[in-house]
Amino acid sequence: MKIKTKRKLIRSLDVLDKPLRFNPFVFSRNFFLWALLGIVGGIISGVYWIALEMVMHGLAFFEGWQVIPTMALAGLLAGLIIHLIGDPGEIQLIVNNIRFNKGKLDPKNNLSMVLSSLLCVGAGGSLGPEAPLVQVTGSTGSWLGKMLRLKGEELRSLSIAGMASGFTALFGAPLGGSLFSLEILHHKHAAAYYKAIIPAFVASCFSYIIFALIIHLGIGPIWDLPSYIMEDKFDFAYAVLFAVVATFFGWVFIFCTKFLKSVFYKLNFPIYYKTLIGGIILGIIAFYFPITRYFGHHEINDLLLTNFDLEFLVAILLVKILAIAITVTSGWRGGFIIPLFFVGASLGLIIHQLFPSTNLSLAVVTSMAAINACVTRTPMSTTILLATLTGFGYFIPILFASLTGYFLAPRIPFISSQGDKESAVI
Repeated sequence: MKIKTKRKLIRSLDVLDKPLRFNPFVFSRNFFLWALLGIVGGIISGVYWIALEMVMHGLAFFEGWQVIPTMALAGLLAGLIIHLIGDPGEIQLIVNNIRFNKGKLDPKNNLSMVLSSLLCVGAGGSLGPEAPLVQVTGSTGSWLGKMLRLKGEELRSLSIAGMASGFTALFGAPLGGSLFSLEILHHKHAAAYYKAIIPAFVASCFSYIIFALIIHLGIGPIWDLPSYIMEDKFDFAYAVLFAVVATFFGWVFIFCTKFLKSVFYKLNFPIYYKTLIGGIILGIIAFYFPITRYFGHHEINDLLLTNFDLEFLVAILLVKILAIAITVTSGWRGGFIIPLFFVGASLGLIIHQLFPSTNLSLAVVTSMAAINACVTRTPMSTTILLATLTGFGYFIPILFASLTGYFLAPRIPFISSQGDKESAVI
Protein backbone atom coordinates (compact mmCIF):
# COMPACT_ATOMS: atom_id res chain seq x y z
CA MET A 1 0.00 0.00 0.00
CA LYS A 2 2.83 2.34 0.84
CA ILE A 3 4.54 1.75 -2.55
CA LYS A 4 1.23 2.31 -4.37
CA THR A 5 0.75 5.61 -2.54
CA LYS A 6 4.23 6.76 -3.54
CA ARG A 7 3.61 5.84 -7.19
CA LYS A 8 0.29 7.71 -7.24
CA LEU A 9 1.93 10.81 -5.77
CA ILE A 10 4.75 10.73 -8.33
CA ARG A 11 2.29 10.21 -11.20
CA SER A 12 0.18 13.13 -9.98
CA LEU A 13 3.20 15.41 -9.98
CA ASP A 14 4.14 14.24 -13.46
CA VAL A 15 0.65 15.15 -14.65
CA LEU A 16 1.08 18.62 -13.16
CA ASP A 17 4.49 18.92 -14.78
CA LYS A 18 3.40 18.18 -18.37
CA PRO A 19 1.61 21.47 -19.11
CA LEU A 20 4.51 23.36 -17.53
CA ARG A 21 7.35 21.85 -19.52
CA PHE A 22 7.02 24.32 -22.37
CA ASN A 23 6.17 27.44 -20.38
CA PRO A 24 8.57 30.40 -20.77
CA PHE A 25 8.69 31.18 -17.04
CA VAL A 26 10.70 29.97 -14.04
CA PHE A 27 7.41 28.56 -12.75
CA SER A 28 7.54 24.74 -12.46
CA ARG A 29 5.98 21.81 -10.67
CA ASN A 30 8.31 22.42 -7.75
CA PHE A 31 6.24 25.47 -6.94
CA PHE A 32 3.22 23.23 -6.29
CA LEU A 33 5.35 21.01 -4.07
CA TRP A 34 6.61 23.93 -1.99
CA ALA A 35 3.13 25.45 -1.85
CA LEU A 36 1.63 22.14 -0.71
CA LEU A 37 4.25 21.88 2.01
CA GLY A 38 3.45 25.42 3.15
CA ILE A 39 -0.27 24.71 3.26
CA VAL A 40 0.28 21.54 5.28
CA GLY A 41 2.70 23.40 7.57
CA GLY A 42 0.14 26.16 8.13
CA ILE A 43 -2.58 23.63 8.97
CA ILE A 44 -0.29 21.75 11.37
CA SER A 45 0.74 25.00 13.05
CA GLY A 46 -2.84 26.23 13.32
CA VAL A 47 -4.10 23.00 14.88
CA TYR A 48 -1.12 22.91 17.27
CA TRP A 49 -1.71 26.52 18.34
CA ILE A 50 -5.43 25.92 18.98
CA ALA A 51 -4.58 22.86 21.10
CA LEU A 52 -1.90 24.84 22.96
CA GLU A 53 -4.33 27.69 23.72
CA MET A 54 -6.83 25.15 25.10
CA VAL A 55 -4.20 23.60 27.37
CA MET A 56 -2.93 27.03 28.51
CA HIS A 57 -6.41 28.31 29.30
CA GLY A 58 -7.29 25.10 31.11
CA LEU A 59 -4.19 25.06 33.30
CA ALA A 60 -4.24 28.84 33.90
CA PHE A 61 -7.15 28.16 36.23
CA PHE A 62 -4.62 26.95 38.80
CA GLU A 63 -3.04 29.99 40.42
CA GLY A 64 -1.27 30.85 43.65
CA TRP A 65 0.17 27.86 45.46
CA GLN A 66 -1.73 25.53 43.09
CA VAL A 67 0.70 26.38 40.32
CA ILE A 68 3.42 24.32 42.03
CA PRO A 69 1.65 20.91 41.95
CA THR A 70 0.20 21.78 38.52
CA MET A 71 3.60 22.32 36.93
CA ALA A 72 5.10 19.39 38.82
CA LEU A 73 2.39 17.07 37.49
CA ALA A 74 2.78 18.47 33.97
CA GLY A 75 6.53 17.83 34.14
CA LEU A 76 5.98 14.27 35.35
CA LEU A 77 3.46 13.49 32.60
CA ALA A 78 5.67 15.02 29.91
CA GLY A 79 8.61 12.96 31.15
CA LEU A 80 6.52 9.78 31.10
CA ILE A 81 5.43 10.54 27.52
CA ILE A 82 9.06 10.94 26.44
CA HIS A 83 10.08 7.81 28.35
CA LEU A 84 7.29 5.62 26.96
CA ILE A 85 6.80 6.92 23.41
CA GLY A 86 10.30 8.08 22.53
CA ASP A 87 12.68 10.99 22.99
CA PRO A 88 12.07 13.57 20.22
CA GLY A 89 15.35 15.33 20.97
CA GLU A 90 15.97 19.06 21.08
CA ILE A 91 16.92 21.80 18.62
CA GLN A 92 20.48 20.40 18.47
CA LEU A 93 19.14 17.18 16.96
CA ILE A 94 17.16 19.05 14.30
CA VAL A 95 20.21 21.10 13.28
CA ASN A 96 22.45 18.04 13.35
CA ASN A 97 20.15 16.01 11.11
CA ILE A 98 19.79 18.80 8.56
CA ARG A 99 23.55 19.32 8.39
CA PHE A 100 25.00 15.84 8.78
CA ASN A 101 22.16 13.40 8.05
CA LYS A 102 21.43 14.53 4.47
CA GLY A 103 18.54 16.70 5.63
CA LYS A 104 16.49 13.80 6.96
CA LEU A 105 14.21 14.57 9.91
CA ASP A 106 12.57 11.44 11.30
CA PRO A 107 8.83 11.92 11.98
CA LYS A 108 8.54 8.82 14.18
CA ASN A 109 8.83 10.81 17.44
CA ASN A 110 6.55 13.66 16.39
CA LEU A 111 3.74 12.37 18.61
CA SER A 112 6.04 12.44 21.61
CA MET A 113 7.21 15.97 20.75
CA VAL A 114 3.67 17.29 20.27
CA LEU A 115 2.20 15.78 23.43
CA SER A 116 5.14 16.57 25.72
CA SER A 117 5.53 20.14 24.40
CA LEU A 118 1.81 20.84 24.77
CA LEU A 119 2.12 19.95 28.45
CA CYS A 120 5.41 21.77 28.97
CA VAL A 121 4.49 24.97 27.15
CA GLY A 122 0.83 24.91 28.19
CA ALA A 123 1.57 24.41 31.88
CA GLY A 124 3.80 27.48 31.97
CA GLY A 125 7.34 26.37 31.18
CA SER A 126 9.72 29.06 29.95
CA LEU A 127 9.97 27.53 26.49
CA GLY A 128 7.91 28.37 23.43
CA PRO A 129 6.22 26.30 20.69
CA GLU A 130 8.74 27.16 17.94
CA ALA A 131 10.91 24.04 18.38
CA PRO A 132 7.97 21.57 18.33
CA LEU A 133 6.48 23.29 15.27
CA VAL A 134 9.80 23.25 13.44
CA GLN A 135 10.34 19.57 14.27
CA VAL A 136 6.91 18.53 13.00
CA THR A 137 6.77 20.74 9.88
CA GLY A 138 10.42 20.03 9.00
CA SER A 139 9.94 16.28 9.30
CA THR A 140 6.80 16.61 7.17
CA GLY A 141 8.95 18.14 4.43
CA SER A 142 11.49 15.36 4.85
CA TRP A 143 8.76 12.70 4.62
CA LEU A 144 7.33 14.30 1.47
CA GLY A 145 10.80 14.39 -0.08
CA LYS A 146 11.40 10.73 0.66
CA MET A 147 7.99 9.85 -0.81
CA LEU A 148 9.08 11.55 -4.02
CA ARG A 149 12.49 9.83 -3.87
CA LEU A 150 14.35 13.11 -3.60
CA LYS A 151 17.97 12.98 -2.48
CA GLY A 152 20.84 15.26 -1.58
CA GLU A 153 20.23 18.99 -1.67
CA GLU A 154 16.67 18.59 -2.97
CA LEU A 155 15.67 16.59 0.11
CA ARG A 156 17.54 18.95 2.42
CA SER A 157 15.86 21.95 0.78
CA LEU A 158 12.41 20.45 1.32
CA SER A 159 13.17 19.80 4.99
CA ILE A 160 14.39 23.38 5.41
CA ALA A 161 11.27 24.67 3.64
CA GLY A 162 9.16 22.69 6.10
CA MET A 163 11.08 24.22 9.01
CA ALA A 164 10.56 27.68 7.53
CA SER A 165 6.81 27.13 7.33
CA GLY A 166 6.76 26.36 11.06
CA PHE A 167 8.86 29.39 12.00
CA THR A 168 6.75 31.67 9.81
CA ALA A 169 3.43 30.49 11.21
CA LEU A 170 4.42 31.36 14.76
CA PHE A 171 6.22 34.65 14.08
CA GLY A 172 4.07 35.91 11.22
CA ALA A 173 7.13 36.91 9.18
CA PRO A 174 7.68 34.91 5.95
CA LEU A 175 11.02 36.54 5.19
CA GLY A 176 12.30 36.33 8.75
CA GLY A 177 11.10 32.74 9.19
CA SER A 178 12.77 31.66 5.96
CA LEU A 179 16.11 33.24 6.86
CA PHE A 180 15.93 31.85 10.39
CA SER A 181 15.59 28.31 9.07
CA LEU A 182 18.86 28.84 7.16
CA GLU A 183 20.85 30.80 9.75
CA ILE A 184 20.07 28.43 12.61
CA LEU A 185 21.90 25.62 10.78
CA HIS A 186 25.39 27.11 10.82
CA HIS A 187 26.40 30.57 11.95
CA LYS A 188 29.55 30.64 9.78
CA HIS A 189 28.37 28.99 6.58
CA ALA A 190 24.68 29.91 6.30
CA ALA A 191 25.21 30.68 2.60
CA ALA A 192 25.85 26.97 2.02
CA TYR A 193 22.10 26.39 2.47
CA TYR A 194 20.83 29.26 0.34
CA LYS A 195 19.79 26.84 -2.39
CA ALA A 196 16.78 26.31 -0.14
CA ILE A 197 15.87 30.00 0.06
CA ILE A 198 13.22 30.01 -2.70
CA PRO A 199 11.52 26.80 -1.46
CA ALA A 200 11.57 28.32 2.04
CA PHE A 201 10.06 31.59 0.79
CA VAL A 202 7.23 29.86 -1.07
CA ALA A 203 6.41 27.45 1.77
CA SER A 204 6.56 30.32 4.28
CA CYS A 205 4.17 32.51 2.32
CA PHE A 206 1.57 29.77 1.99
CA SER A 207 2.00 28.76 5.63
CA TYR A 208 1.51 32.37 6.70
CA ILE A 209 -1.73 32.66 4.73
CA ILE A 210 -3.20 29.41 6.08
CA PHE A 211 -2.16 30.08 9.67
CA ALA A 212 -3.55 33.63 9.56
CA LEU A 213 -6.84 32.33 8.15
CA ILE A 214 -7.12 29.76 10.93
CA ILE A 215 -6.35 31.89 13.99
CA HIS A 216 -5.59 35.43 12.76
CA LEU A 217 -2.23 35.45 14.53
CA GLY A 218 0.74 37.24 13.02
CA ILE A 219 -1.20 39.98 11.20
CA GLY A 220 0.63 43.11 12.32
CA PRO A 221 2.85 43.71 15.37
CA ILE A 222 2.00 41.68 18.47
CA TRP A 223 3.99 43.63 21.08
CA ASP A 224 2.94 47.14 22.02
CA LEU A 225 5.90 49.51 21.86
CA PRO A 226 5.79 53.29 21.42
CA SER A 227 6.54 54.34 17.85
CA TYR A 228 10.21 55.08 17.31
CA ILE A 229 11.44 58.25 15.63
CA MET A 230 15.15 58.74 15.21
CA GLU A 231 15.86 61.97 17.08
CA ASP A 232 19.56 61.63 17.83
CA LYS A 233 22.38 60.86 15.42
CA PHE A 234 23.96 58.82 18.21
CA ASP A 235 21.08 56.33 18.30
CA PHE A 236 23.27 53.82 16.45
CA ALA A 237 25.90 54.13 19.17
CA TYR A 238 23.22 53.67 21.82
CA ALA A 239 22.00 50.58 19.99
CA VAL A 240 25.50 49.06 20.09
CA LEU A 241 25.96 50.03 23.74
CA PHE A 242 22.64 48.47 24.77
CA ALA A 243 23.56 45.39 22.73
CA VAL A 244 26.85 44.99 24.60
CA VAL A 245 24.95 44.93 27.91
CA ALA A 246 22.38 42.48 26.49
CA THR A 247 25.14 40.22 25.17
CA PHE A 248 26.59 40.03 28.68
CA PHE A 249 23.29 38.59 29.87
CA GLY A 250 23.34 36.24 26.88
CA TRP A 251 26.62 34.90 28.26
CA VAL A 252 25.01 34.64 31.72
CA PHE A 253 22.19 32.55 30.25
CA ILE A 254 24.61 30.29 28.35
CA PHE A 255 26.80 29.59 31.36
CA CYS A 256 23.79 29.14 33.66
CA THR A 257 22.36 26.59 31.22
CA LYS A 258 25.65 24.71 30.89
CA PHE A 259 26.02 24.56 34.68
CA LEU A 260 22.49 23.27 35.23
CA LYS A 261 22.91 20.80 32.37
CA SER A 262 25.87 19.26 34.18
CA VAL A 263 23.86 19.15 37.41
CA PHE A 264 20.90 17.35 35.82
CA TYR A 265 23.28 15.07 33.91
CA LYS A 266 24.79 13.89 37.20
CA LEU A 267 21.33 12.93 38.41
CA ASN A 268 21.26 9.38 37.11
CA PHE A 269 17.45 9.24 37.08
CA PRO A 270 14.92 8.46 34.35
CA ILE A 271 13.82 11.55 32.48
CA TYR A 272 10.42 11.74 34.19
CA TYR A 273 12.13 12.32 37.55
CA LYS A 274 14.15 15.18 36.05
CA THR A 275 11.08 16.78 34.45
CA LEU A 276 9.26 16.40 37.77
CA ILE A 277 12.08 18.19 39.64
CA GLY A 278 12.13 20.86 36.97
CA GLY A 279 8.37 21.30 37.27
CA ILE A 280 8.55 21.77 41.03
CA ILE A 281 11.26 24.43 40.74
CA LEU A 282 9.44 26.21 37.90
CA GLY A 283 6.22 26.13 39.92
CA ILE A 284 7.94 27.79 42.87
CA ILE A 285 9.35 30.47 40.57
CA ALA A 286 5.92 31.05 38.98
CA PHE A 287 4.35 31.32 42.46
CA TYR A 288 6.62 34.20 43.48
CA PHE A 289 6.94 35.78 40.01
CA PRO A 290 3.74 34.99 38.06
CA ILE A 291 4.78 37.09 35.05
CA THR A 292 7.70 34.72 34.39
CA ARG A 293 5.28 31.83 33.85
CA TYR A 294 4.77 30.82 30.20
CA PHE A 295 7.04 31.60 27.28
CA GLY A 296 6.34 35.32 26.94
CA HIS A 297 4.09 35.67 23.88
CA HIS A 298 1.43 37.53 25.91
CA GLU A 299 3.59 38.30 28.95
CA ILE A 300 5.87 40.69 27.03
CA ASN A 301 2.91 43.05 26.57
CA ASP A 302 2.07 42.74 30.27
CA LEU A 303 5.68 43.58 31.05
CA LEU A 304 5.67 46.64 28.78
CA LEU A 305 2.32 47.99 29.97
CA THR A 306 2.85 47.52 33.74
CA ASN A 307 4.85 50.02 35.77
CA PHE A 308 7.17 47.70 37.69
CA ASP A 309 9.78 49.30 39.90
CA LEU A 310 13.47 48.88 39.14
CA GLU A 311 14.19 46.28 41.83
CA PHE A 312 11.36 44.04 40.65
CA LEU A 313 12.45 44.34 37.01
CA VAL A 314 15.96 43.22 37.96
CA ALA A 315 14.46 40.26 39.83
CA ILE A 316 12.29 39.39 36.81
CA LEU A 317 15.33 39.53 34.51
CA LEU A 318 17.46 37.18 36.63
CA VAL A 319 14.61 34.82 37.55
CA LYS A 320 13.51 34.48 33.91
CA ILE A 321 17.06 33.55 32.87
CA LEU A 322 17.07 30.91 35.59
CA ALA A 323 13.60 29.65 34.59
CA ILE A 324 14.59 29.25 30.93
CA ALA A 325 17.80 27.44 31.90
CA ILE A 326 15.93 25.05 34.20
CA THR A 327 13.27 24.38 31.57
CA VAL A 328 15.91 23.64 28.92
CA THR A 329 18.07 21.38 31.09
CA SER A 330 15.47 19.41 33.06
CA GLY A 331 14.02 17.73 29.97
CA TRP A 332 11.05 19.99 29.27
CA ARG A 333 10.37 20.43 25.56
CA GLY A 334 10.04 23.67 23.63
CA GLY A 335 12.04 26.54 22.12
CA PHE A 336 13.84 29.42 23.79
CA ILE A 337 13.59 32.21 21.20
CA ILE A 338 10.53 34.08 22.52
CA PRO A 339 11.60 33.57 26.18
CA LEU A 340 14.91 35.24 25.28
CA PHE A 341 12.95 38.12 23.77
CA PHE A 342 11.21 38.44 27.16
CA VAL A 343 14.61 38.66 28.87
CA GLY A 344 15.69 41.34 26.39
CA ALA A 345 12.49 43.33 27.00
CA SER A 346 13.10 43.20 30.76
CA LEU A 347 16.63 44.46 30.28
CA GLY A 348 15.45 47.27 27.98
CA LEU A 349 12.98 48.44 30.63
CA ILE A 350 15.75 48.41 33.24
CA ILE A 351 18.01 50.50 31.00
CA HIS A 352 15.20 52.98 30.42
CA GLN A 353 14.54 53.32 34.14
CA LEU A 354 18.23 53.85 34.88
CA PHE A 355 18.57 56.38 32.05
CA PRO A 356 15.12 57.93 31.43
CA SER A 357 16.43 60.09 28.58
CA THR A 358 16.98 56.99 26.43
CA ASN A 359 14.29 55.96 23.95
CA LEU A 360 12.25 53.12 25.47
CA SER A 361 11.55 51.34 22.18
CA LEU A 362 15.20 51.54 21.12
CA ALA A 363 16.42 50.12 24.44
CA VAL A 364 13.89 47.26 24.44
CA VAL A 365 14.19 46.17 20.81
CA THR A 366 18.00 46.34 20.62
CA SER A 367 18.31 44.37 23.87
CA MET A 368 15.94 41.72 22.52
CA ALA A 369 17.91 41.51 19.28
CA ALA A 370 21.36 41.25 20.86
CA ILE A 371 20.58 38.54 23.39
CA ASN A 372 18.85 36.35 20.80
CA ALA A 373 21.62 36.81 18.22
CA CYS A 374 24.20 35.99 20.89
CA VAL A 375 22.54 32.68 21.77
CA THR A 376 21.19 31.54 18.39
CA ARG A 377 23.78 33.13 15.99
CA THR A 378 21.00 34.45 13.71
CA PRO A 379 21.58 38.23 13.22
CA MET A 380 19.79 38.70 9.89
CA SER A 381 16.59 36.85 10.69
CA THR A 382 16.48 38.24 14.25
CA THR A 383 16.49 41.76 12.79
CA ILE A 384 13.59 41.02 10.43
CA LEU A 385 11.59 39.06 13.02
CA LEU A 386 11.79 41.83 15.61
CA ALA A 387 10.96 44.54 13.10
CA THR A 388 7.82 42.54 12.24
CA LEU A 389 6.83 41.58 15.79
CA THR A 390 7.29 45.06 17.29
CA GLY A 391 6.43 47.34 14.39
CA PHE A 392 9.83 49.01 14.79
CA GLY A 393 9.94 50.56 11.34
CA TYR A 394 13.56 51.75 11.31
CA PHE A 395 15.33 48.40 11.44
CA ILE A 396 18.95 49.59 11.02
CA PRO A 397 19.51 49.97 14.81
CA ILE A 398 18.16 46.44 15.26
CA LEU A 399 20.71 45.19 12.72
CA PHE A 400 23.53 46.97 14.57
CA ALA A 401 22.41 45.35 17.83
CA SER A 402 22.03 41.90 16.26
CA LEU A 403 25.51 42.04 14.74
CA THR A 404 26.95 43.18 18.07
CA GLY A 405 25.37 40.21 19.84
CA TYR A 406 26.55 37.89 17.08
CA PHE A 407 30.20 38.99 17.08
CA LEU A 408 30.45 39.13 20.89
CA ALA A 409 28.93 35.65 21.31
CA PRO A 410 31.02 32.83 22.82
CA ARG A 411 33.32 31.09 20.35
CA ILE A 412 31.71 27.71 21.14
CA PRO A 413 28.06 27.88 20.00
CA PHE A 414 25.26 27.40 22.50
CA ILE A 415 23.55 25.12 19.95
CA SER A 416 26.50 22.76 19.73
CA SER A 417 25.61 21.26 16.36
CA GLN A 418 25.98 24.70 14.76
CA GLY A 419 29.74 24.17 15.01
CA ASP A 420 31.98 21.94 12.94
CA LYS A 421 31.03 18.30 12.51
CA GLU A 422 33.73 17.00 14.79
CA SER A 423 32.62 19.32 17.59
CA ALA A 424 28.90 18.77 17.22
CA VAL A 425 27.49 17.14 20.31
CA ILE A 426 23.80 16.40 20.70
